Amino acid sequence: MSQDCRGDSLGFIATTVTTFADPILHRTSVQSVPGVRDQDFCIPLCAKEVFLAIMQIGSLLPLACAAVVLSAAMPCRAGSCKRLKTADGFVCVCNATYCDALPVPALRQHVATVVESSEAMGVMQASQVAFNASAPAEGTAVISIQSSVHYQELLGFGGAFTDAAAMNILTLSGAARERLMQAYYSRTEGIGYTVGRVPMASCDFSTHEYSYDDSPSDFALVNFSLAAEDVAMKIPLIQLAHKYAGKPIRLFGSPWSAPAWMKTNDNMSGRGWLKGVAGDKYHKTWAMYFVRFLQEYGKHNLTFWGLTVQNEPADGYIPFFPFQCMYYSAEMERDFVKMDLGPTLAANGFGDVKLMILDDQRVFLPSFAQTVLSDEDAAKYVSGIAVHWYVDVVASTSDLDETHKSFPDKFILATEACQGSQPTEHGVHLGSWSRAESYAHDIMTDLNHWVVGWTDWNLALNATGGPNWSKNFVDSPIIVNPGKDEFYKQPMYYALGHFSAFILPGSVRVHSELSEPFLTLDLESVSFLTPASLSGLPHSIITTVILNKHDSAQTVVIHDPAVGYAEHKVQAHSIITVQYPLPDAAES
Repeated sequence: MSQDCRGDSLGFIATTVTTFADPILHRTSVQSVPGVRDQDFCIPLCAKEVFLAIMQIGSLLPLACAAVVLSAAMPCRAGSCKRLKTADGFVCVCNATYCDALPVPALRQHVATVVESSEAMGVMQASQVAFNASAPAEGTAVISIQSSVHYQELLGFGGAFTDAAAMNILTLSGAARERLMQAYYSRTEGIGYTVGRVPMASCDFSTHEYSYDDSPSDFALVNFSLAAEDVAMKIPLIQLAHKYAGKPIRLFGSPWSAPAWMKTNDNMSGRGWLKGVAGDKYHKTWAMYFVRFLQEYGKHNLTFWGLTVQNEPADGYIPFFPFQCMYYSAEMERDFVKMDLGPTLAANGFGDVKLMILDDQRVFLPSFAQTVLSDEDAAKYVSGIAVHWYVDVVASTSDLDETHKSFPDKFILATEACQGSQPTEHGVHLGSWSRAESYAHDIMTDLNHWVVGWTDWNLALNATGGPNWSKNFVDSPIIVNPGKDEFYKQPMYYALGHFSAFILPGSVRVHSELSEPFLTLDLESVSFLTPASLSGLPHSIITTVILNKHDSAQTVVIHDPAVGYAEHKVQAHSIITVQYPLPDAAES
């Protein structure tokens, strides 16, 4: 596509213009246009190139696409998903020369833009629906939006820069590697991640156990140094993420274990905790270990937005726990924060780093937060509460609500989630749609109950769900195939993108309510307002994400008193993102 095409003042029109042999599906296929769902691919053209394209491809242009040529105003973007069918569904294939990008139709007044992914029809297909003044027929599912009723502000979405993720991404060629990082962190070519979690030294998704100072009794941390995994792998990828994000992302660090010599069991794994008690030399040294981590990353021009006190502290109480862990009770974490970690960070110039407690399952709320934050000397150092998703199916959302109500000045951030961690469904299920639905459901549930953001686990894994020295193999939204120098975007990736690509950090959740008869029909939604000052557009934007887990399609109407009613048929087992600009009178 020419540079002139990208800037064509006549506007952008998407159309099918070419055919090609697909080496994955072993047949010739024609690209589909956003909104035309019976094809596999899409290539955009600009208005002044359309007629030349039609002349070149003649009868190969489907009639459905011809209609879109004449009527659909879409931006010029890269093609859509290059599909690979799998035993569990489908993935989208990317390599050094090709990767799909999200359709981003131009927003127009009184028109809702709909981007839809479904199990049956594929991912990220765009269409537009006009608002009107007519109320829907009785019995229609209606999502009523009140844009003037505000809740929490969004922090963002992201994933973890584990050793395993870095190793896998670095097996790709330079061009494929950059495309993968663009797919996550670019707002124009990817899903616009703005958050990154960084393990402090090793975790199970490393090839071996290591700390930054394995020299016994080195209380001065003379031998502290980052590992090769940091310097050669994680740091270069984080720098790539910054490059494609266009600005520094919010990084937060999480430790899995102190060095073995600091722990009661003299081992980074298994049941154990820091030797001694809060305020002693072990705790002071461990607090300084955090400072040294921040300082050493700072030498590579990487600044951390936040820290968690300890990854899953409950694991460290389990006998023979199979990988790195360290136990804290709520009382132990409270005392460590107020006597050691908080003061040490502040004294060394890191008092503005957002310190998060818990970093474990939300079933420990609200009691864990109450124990720590009811102590003013501890609470003054704490900015937020970190939660994981692994037992959310048995955890009540009231735990989140009650925690927010008790401590409204402390944010709640989801800091880890992954599929494939349970014994009955371990590892990678390539192309699974049900895993995408689980992600979307959990994100919506969290956001509707005061959580400010959602952080996935490994950015990328291999086909077995590793490497993982403890053989704790799981799944990831992107799976790397180094033998073919390609990577596979799973439905989970697109589920995340339905949120991260459209809801900007700083957006605020607004009140939305699904009409009562449909609360039991597997429909869920969440809505956000992005102010014009953040969107870069003349108007504020409402974004609503809808999940339909039902086996049949559901007609859904968006009702916003500021613009009217917009109706869309939400396909079975689908996720859709609906966006529209607010008129001036409705801005708030």
